[in-house]
Amino acid sequence: MPACPSPQHWFLDSRERGNPHARLYAGRDDGSCWTAGNQVTPLVDGSAYFARLCQELRGCAAGDLVYFADWRGDPDQHLDGPGSAVMVELARAESAGARVFGLVWRSHLDRLRFSEQQNRTLAEALQALNANVLLDMRVRRGGSHHQKFVVVRHPQDPARDVAFVGGIDLGHSRNDDRDHGGDPQTQPMPTSYGPTPPWHDAMVEIHGPAVVDVETCFRERWDDPAAPQHNHPWLWALDRLRDLRSRAATLPDPVPAPSPAGRDCVQLLRTYPSQSPAYPFAPDGERTVARGYAKALRRARRVVHVEDQFLWSATVAQVFADTLRRETGLHLVAVLPRYPDSEGGLQEPAKDAAHTEALQLLLDAGGDRVHLFDLENAAGTPIYVHAKVCVIDDTWAAVGSANLNRRSWTHDSELTAAVLTLPPDAGADPEHDAEPHTPEPQAESDDGVFARRLRVQLWAEHLGRRPDQTEDLADPVAALAILHAHADRLDAWHRDGGTGERPPGHLRAHRVPTVHPAVRRAVEPVVRTVIDPDGRPFRWRRLERW
Repeated sequence: MPACPSPQHWFLDSRERGNPHARLYAGRDDGSCWTAGNQVTPLVDGSAYFARLCQELRGCAAGDLVYFADWRGDPDQHLDGPGSAVMVELARAESAGARVFGLVWRSHLDRLRFSEQQNRTLAEALQALNANVLLDMRVRRGGSHHQKFVVVRHPQDPARDVAFVGGIDLGHSRNDDRDHGGDPQTQPMPTSYGPTPPWHDAMVEIHGPAVVDVETCFRERWDDPAAPQHNHPWLWALDRLRDLRSRAATLPDPVPAPSPAGRDCVQLLRTYPSQSPAYPFAPDGERTVARGYAKALRRARRVVHVEDQFLWSATVAQVFADTLRRETGLHLVAVLPRYPDSEGGLQEPAKDAAHTEALQLLLDAGGDRVHLFDLENAAGTPIYVHAKVCVIDDTWAAVGSANLNRRSWTHDSELTAAVLTLPPDAGADPEHDAEPHTPEPQAESDDGVFARRLRVQLWAEHLGRRPDQTEDLADPVAALAILHAHADRLDAWHRDGGTGERPPGHLRAHRVPTVHPAVRRAVEPVVRTVIDPDGRPFRWRRLERW
């Protein structure tokens, strides 16, 4: 197959971003919406990410800068074994002379199964060490800051600059590995996931000029003049009582972007809701996650692979369904959680109802070209799929915090990195192929393509294979039979009572929940207002556009 064309045919351009006020991309004035010259590495599962993050924090010295944003933070969460708690490693960086700045979501109440106490404890402890950390509630009512990223800058040695972007919080349950025995430090989960819930997730590690793009996202939020309590005066009073700082310190001046490090192009896709007071950097909100997915899906031809925690939005599923109807040879592979992350009350049936509706839309559009799987570990315990990953035709890939639901595409703050690899002979100049045309997937002989490496790594893990046992996974269409064969063998083993040796791998066929129509109608208001709200301006809702 021919090599991939230039990124502008996949990525959003300035017009398509729809937000002329957004100032991403290191303040560049060329209007481009992607950054070339990066080396991007997939970090699958929390143990891989936490080990790299711990290594980077321990390498900090005087004058270095650490910026992080988090949805949930547990101060005692181990990054890489005993003595490597999040709190310890950030404190170590501070004591070495680095400056630490953090934006932690000011969570909803713990009794609603959120992280109020953990996030406040992390902020208070870091502030006591002179780190500049804010509890940030500048969100739409009922929303959250769901971005998860870390940037480490070395002004004296820019080649070491790094950014991590993805779906993994600095919290309990995240530190699991490819065997999925679970993290001994757990957060509350439904009993179906066992005492140490297995947890599957993903991040990307970025080296090169796009590091500054991630830092710019942090700077925009940090410099937002609205109070971090966001019109909640009682929170301001609580902060005063606890002596918790809520005014943003001045950030150090930006330092130049690092030099090119590879041939991966990165585009940051974001979600910010329409709200009042408006974000200065997104006065009408921003929905480039939605727009980026929609544009990439228009170019899908062979296999779309997604892994997602919350594929339960009919609005989002319709985008994929339209693609399946248009491209009659296209396959969709979806790896999902077997059960939702809550049990009891109204949320469980509401999530099941929304999930059923979304999956039925896909099945109606694609039939047997839609391949639904979930995962379990060797002990038979379901693996909670928390990842937010999409790979299209082994060419375009997205890893981030945004789920495949309307909440993530319109309502909460999100950050996703879209990655596309230039051919080896293109250098760092994506203008090598300026003529627009329908792109084809990357050449199969090019093993440096990020999207292919990510997809193959994920499939190898799900099949229970070693990283070097991937030769027959190179062609995604041909490998679909391998995925089904493994899932069928494991399903049959369970039907036979689990006698004999358990087949290898984690893959099981995912069953669409059965929800009575009356239940679906009853929970619809909960889905629309709580589970999957819409953060678009009213005029965009009426037009059903992003």
